[in-house]
Order: sequence, then C-alpha cells, then structure tokens
Amino acid sequence: MMHPRSFSHLDAAVTLAAAQMNSSDDWQANLATAERLVTEAARSGAQLVALPEFFPLISKDLQVRLDLAEEEGRGPLQEALSALAARLGIWLVAGSLPLKTYVEDKTTNTCLVYGPDGQQVVRYDKIHLFGFQKDGESYNESETFIPGERPAIFDTPFGRVGLSICYDLRFPELFRSLDEVDLLIVPSAFTVPTGQAHWELLLRARAVENQCYVLAPAQVGQHADGRKTWGHSMLIDPWGEVVACLPQGEGIVSGQLDSQRIQEIRGQLPALNHRRL
Repeated sequence: MMHPRSFSHLDAAVTLAAAQMNSSDDWQANLATAERLVTEAARSGAQLVALPEFFPLISKDLQVRLDLAEEEGRGPLQEALSALAARLGIWLVAGSLPLKTYVEDKTTNTCLVYGPDGQQVVRYDKIHLFGFQKDGESYNESETFIPGERPAIFDTPFGRVGLSICYDLRFPELFRSLDEVDLLIVPSAFTVPTGQAHWELLLRARAVENQCYVLAPAQVGQHADGRKTWGHSMLIDPWGEVVACLPQGEGIVSGQLDSQRIQEIRGQLPALNHRRL
C-alpha cells in the first residue's frame, strides 16, 4: 500500500525544459546543438533540462554508433555533458547515448543524468527495445542494443524523478514500478506513424495514471538515415493537460512543475492509494 509523501520539503514550483532536436550523423554538430539549446533553456530559467533519445547521433551505419560508444564515466560526450551541467548549474537529463557493453557489436541505449555540480547521479538503460514494421518501414533495436534490466529514479529539491526512453512509454507497468514520483521523463525518437497515432495519448495516460508531470523531449523531422520522427515535445501536468508543446522544428519547450498542483490532485482523487493489485 502506498503512503502519501510529504511535499513540505519540496520547492513549490520549478521550471522544466525539453530540447527538441533533428540529430544527424555528425555527433560533434549534434553536441553543439544540444549545448546551445540547453544553454538557452537554462538562461530562460530552467532548472532541469532534458535532451531527446539519440541526441548525439542518428545514423543507419552501425559502425558509426559503435565508434561513438563510450565506457561509462569517460569519453568526450560524457565530459562535455558533465561540464555543461556544472557550468549552468542545472539538472541535465542527457536523453540517450550509446555505451559499450560486453558484446562487441552491441551497445546500450542509455540515459545519464548530471546534477548541478556536474556529477553523474543516475544511469538508466532502455529496457524495452523497439520493433516495428509497416509499409516498408522497419526497426528492430534488439539486433544492435542490449536491453536494460532495472528502472531508475533520482531525487531533486523539487521532487522525485523517474526515467524511461521512448518505447518504454507503451509499458505502464514500468512506470508503476517506480512507485510515487513527481515527474516522469521520456526522451524519445518516435516514428511519424506511431507518433501521430499514439504519442500524446500515451504521454497523457502516463501522467494521469501516475498523477505526476511528464516531460517528453523528442527528435523531429527527417534525418540523415532517412527516418522521420514525430516531434511534438511536450510537458503534461498530473491531470493530463498539455502545459506546453512544440509540434515541429528544433527548439525548447518549457513550463513549470508545481508541487502544490500534484498535492491538490492526489488529495482530491487519491487513486494511487486506492490500488488493489
């Protein structure tokens, strides 16, 4: 049985931001874009900024991704992300990037989070690997990725945050396993067909089910490898209302997480405490 958490120690409201990107097969250019967007968001008052899935690279060349993959805790990508978080004094949710594994030709799809001091605070490896086939468009992530095994959360002054990546969004049991969180982050690269059909629907459902905010940074547009992603990065509140959305184009979407709003909704409709299974 879940017991209500106290909100008295949390910051009442905080600005969150999601970066929407059109990543290419040039990781250095993508990193420069990410740094520019994150800096823009931080200068506008965001205390937590999240990047999309595959933010450093979208390429159909597996070898390019294998060459980019780093050991956890070392490498130019991780060094740049750590330095960026520390320079701006923000919580940086670094979308996802490839890390090396025990299998030579496979990587993980990993979300790393850095605190305002630049230290890595948590790692989440994508658990559910995407598979899709329709009208000549086909994806099978299990061919090149090793799935994660454990959910991940971290605590901030403004609440408890749960992590997921893209296809995880379709598995509500993952989010419920996080227990009580104030914010879910879903870095994504949704395809156009699946995004058009289910993106907003699923994001709003996860917010309503878990009575928390959902921040979803996304890839957008046509990429160098030919794929097209849906965009529509958004922030959703615990009642399922879209606080902010950026349908197309690179940029920043931002809005506030209000802990009093969470407390109010959970007090009026204590669905989390009414669970029986």
